[in-house]
Amino acid sequence: MKAYRLNRLFNAKSGRCFDVAIDHGFFNQHGFLSSIEDAAGAIATVVEAAPDAVQLTVGQARHLQSIRGRGKPSLVLRVDVANIYGKQLPDCTFSSMIADAALQAVQLDAACVCVNLFQIPGAPEVHTQCIDNILELKPECDYYGIPMMVEPLVFRANEEAGGYMVDGDEEKILPLVRQAVELGADIVKADPTDDVSVYHRVVEIAGDVPVLVRGGGKVSDEEILKRTEELINQGVAGIVYGRNVIQHENPGGITSALMAVVHDGASAVDAQQFLKRK
Repeated sequence: MKAYRLNRLFNAKSGRCFDVAIDHGFFNQHGFLSSIEDAAGAIATVVEAAPDAVQLTVGQARHLQSIRGRGKPSLVLRVDVANIYGKQLPDCTFSSMIADAALQAVQLDAACVCVNLFQIPGAPEVHTQCIDNILELKPECDYYGIPMMVEPLVFRANEEAGGYMVDGDEEKILPLVRQAVELGADIVKADPTDDVSVYHRVVEIAGDVPVLVRGGGKVSDEEILKRTEELINQGVAGIVYGRNVIQHENPGGITSALMAVVHDGASAVDAQQFLKRK
């Protein structure tokens, strides 16, 4: 049954996936709410551009799943919440998973669940909590036949980078991606490397587990499109972008542009034509 749900995530034409993450309100950070204050409106705008999937929480999934017809994107359900995204780590850090996560995902007709695997300077206990979450979630996902997407995230120090910033050192990313695979990930959602030309090493270390690449911090249109083109050439199975879509002045246009790169093999230069459309 996992394979059937995976088929709903990956585009029939290209075999790749473009998942738009709109789950940022889960994490109690004011800055994460920019452009998604109206959650239903933000979701509707992205859905109109027809990505393969939208990543949402249990509280917001209804805005996607209540849409009639067969053409809507698949639901990726975020099943864990953490408090580690600020400029300083709190005295008590946590990464907690929702109860009966796989069952709730099935009840919401999700195509897969998404769970974090953090590696944060100064917070080794959060890594332990993430592993415990995954170890609990894996047999549930197997029982209900729902794929488990594991998101290995290598942070830079919060005080250095303002929280939630990627450490793009491939030597740190590679072992964490491999740990996600060893823990039973059906899909890996991994950090981008500083040097995109080495990303084939991440794909290789994951073996036959598909690798989707996170967008990281907000960057220019030219940079995100060029990086995506290069990542596709490195053999990734797709992308999961959040802020580079939902905080864009033209979310529908950037979604269409990225889909052209991911699914049609368009160059970054050619894809920019979609940004002229509303």
